[in-house]
Amino acid sequence: MTGVVTNQALRRRGADTLLVLAVAAVYYGAARLGLLEQLVRGQVTPLWPPTGIAVAGLLVFGLRIWPGVALGAFLANVAIGPTPLTVLAIMVGNTLAPVCSYLLLRRAGFRNDLDRLRDALALVFLGALGGMLISATLGSSVLVLSGALPAGDFWRTWSVWWTGDAMGVLVVAPFLLVLRKARWPRGVALRRWAEAVALLVGTLAATLLATAGNSASLLFLVFPFLIWAAFRFELAGAASCALGVSTLAILAAGAGTGPFAHRDLFTNMVTLQAFNGATALTALLLAAVITERNRTHGEIKRLCARLTDMVAAMPDHPVTDQWQTDDPEDPGGRAGGGQP
Repeated sequence: MTGVVTNQALRRRGADTLLVLAVAAVYYGAARLGLLEQLVRGQVTPLWPPTGIAVAGLLVFGLRIWPGVALGAFLANVAIGPTPLTVLAIMVGNTLAPVCSYLLLRRAGFRNDLDRLRDALALVFLGALGGMLISATLGSSVLVLSGALPAGDFWRTWSVWWTGDAMGVLVVAPFLLVLRKARWPRGVALRRWAEAVALLVGTLAATLLATAGNSASLLFLVFPFLIWAAFRFELAGAASCALGVSTLAILAAGAGTGPFAHRDLFTNMVTLQAFNGATALTALLLAAVITERNRTHGEIKRLCARLTDMVAAMPDHPVTDQWQTDDPEDPGGRAGGGQP
């Protein structure tokens, strides 16, 4: 019996080790992709996908994967950090931020399905805006103290770091939480597939048009498609569209094209992060509201169906007057003591 328990423990430990290594590999790969669009000092980006991966991984697998987050953060920063001590400090910040976000979300009763408005609000304010203050503050402070960053650039770096980490949570985490439950749909009507393809093509076309024009007002063209995705495909469609729109906008900002051409870094950052924030919030909050409404409507329909079945199953007992008798000559029941 002891040998069986020992073997089970070894298998569980081996599975946990593989899971931690997988999280570290995915974190590192996402970090390398994120660094392709760096804006400040070669390591601060407007969208940091690893934070979304870390938060989603913790929500799904629990705190046992935090070493994978720490290892991935260390590998991502070791090649670009000015000193080993700075790299370790940034690694600590990049690990503590998603762990604190996870603890705050669990304390708030967050559900991974994101099917309630309160879950979407918790992810915005606790998971993204609140928890990511740790990594931005610690990382920017360490860069200034190590001399790698001028003190005058602290707030600019901090703002880019914080919004980039927050956008990673708002854009990437919902997509991954949806992706973990994704299954190939069966029995879907052809018109539903046609609608999905039309939504995809329309979203890409509107985003490319918005990021190719010189006016920032063209960016508003994508919002009708985000609303369409939320209403018709709930979180799955909204999260996917938000991720695609934000990615294309970041690529345009990095290349300095469209509404981001011939403008300084600060202006581009304000425009980009305002657009990405509005995109993520519109998709996430509206999808949560629609999902909650549809679930409530479905529960009401089920309750009505059950009530109908219960009423139909009740025996048919005719209601009779308490004074009525079977005597045809005494229909009023007076012989039985009724009132004259």
